[in-house]
Amino acid sequence: MSLPRVVAVAPGSPAALAGLQPGDEIVALDGQLPRDIIQYQLLADQETLEVELRRGGLELTATVERDGGTPLGVEVDAALFDRVRTCDNHCEFCFIHQLPKGLRKSLYTRDDDYRLSFLYGNFTTLTRFTEADLERVVTEGLSPLWVSIHATDPDVRARMLRNRRGATSLRWLRALLDQGIEVHGQVVVCPGVNDGEVLDDTLAGILDHFPELASAACVPLGVSRFNTEGDMRPHTPGEAASVVALVEGWQATFERAVGRPLVYASDEYYLVAGLEPPPLDRYGQVAQHDNGVGMLRSFEARFAGRADLPGGGPGGFFQSVDGAPAAGYRAPRAPGAVTLRPRATAPVTVLTGRYAAPWIARLASGVRPDVDVVAVDNRFFGGNIAVAGLLTGADVGRTLADLPLGRRYLLPDVCLSGGRFLDGMGLEDLPQAVEVVPADGASLRAALAAGA
Repeated sequence: MSLPRVVAVAPGSPAALAGLQPGDEIVALDGQLPRDIIQYQLLADQETLEVELRRGGLELTATVERDGGTPLGVEVDAALFDRVRTCDNHCEFCFIHQLPKGLRKSLYTRDDDYRLSFLYGNFTTLTRFTEADLERVVTEGLSPLWVSIHATDPDVRARMLRNRRGATSLRWLRALLDQGIEVHGQVVVCPGVNDGEVLDDTLAGILDHFPELASAACVPLGVSRFNTEGDMRPHTPGEAASVVALVEGWQATFERAVGRPLVYASDEYYLVAGLEPPPLDRYGQVAQHDNGVGMLRSFEARFAGRADLPGGGPGGFFQSVDGAPAAGYRAPRAPGAVTLRPRATAPVTVLTGRYAAPWIARLASGVRPDVDVVAVDNRFFGGNIAVAGLLTGADVGRTLADLPLGRRYLLPDVCLSGGRFLDGMGLEDLPQAVEVVPADGASLRAALAAGA
């Protein structure tokens, strides 16, 4: 167990009035040391709270008084204070296994922790889930959770996870659904492994055994140039089209059986197959937006000015948990970097990934004629990695070096976490200045319209 360390105290908050300061370590809340930010919030949710602190080697006690519902006003340095439950699967399609050396240390952590599933929308396989975990999830109402299914055939799933517990761990999915926990599932589809008849059997298994799932997403595996698994390869356009056809056929079956489509193919499948994604109303609440499902249509709708859209937000509940840090890939993207330059009338170039470039070009051309959209080739990862969120500073910088001066360059904020690219480069390392724009349609339209 590590002690939660205070990294920020909101001015005028109950914590500030009680004397808490950044750098304080929280030893106990009313005599208990919380294991994670979830338990921290439950313990802190009372009008009078005794906080035992450690400050500069001294042991202190602060009494926090607050009205019901008023946030404590403290941000701590981690979501988990005990050890992260790491993944003991050895999936051949795991993208973390494909990361080269030298990236940020946090990127190499393979978690399989249901708490991070609740807080951040991370997917868990449930192979390390226990009766005690189930009791806590149900008792504390930790919902929704996000579960990696991959296959409902026990033998296929165990082979894919390279873990014999993969054959039985979906019993926990059934138990969660029986207790009324909202669960979203995903199937990472690997050509020649769990596509075709196996995928058909998996979707039949979802209907037979898990029809209460809130949603299920079929997503393609990412294969970088660092991949060492010979059986893993990208989908061909024909294979992508087959996945789309299979999923859409099952959507009609689910509509008849449970009254909703339930299963969706990710946008990437439509792009690879050269097909138009379904209209936005086919995606329901767009619950798997962060998983690339309905993202293009949601972006298009926001670009057109619709503000009353569901989805498009974080998969987990970290924002609603008082004190939970926005860590990892949900950290603040580029604080203070979103600025419109004085030369707002200059011609505009939008930098983005190869998959989204044609889509954005089609939308942007309707706002101003001088806009140019440049697809940044991801040479760092190579393979079929073509989304904006995995662009590195090296590839963005190389692209900018070949582009003319005197233009406004717009970059989506999903390239960054805490102001840094995946390879550790910062905006200051780029050869030309860029304007970082939130990766939603409304923000891009506003940036394009400035000076048009």
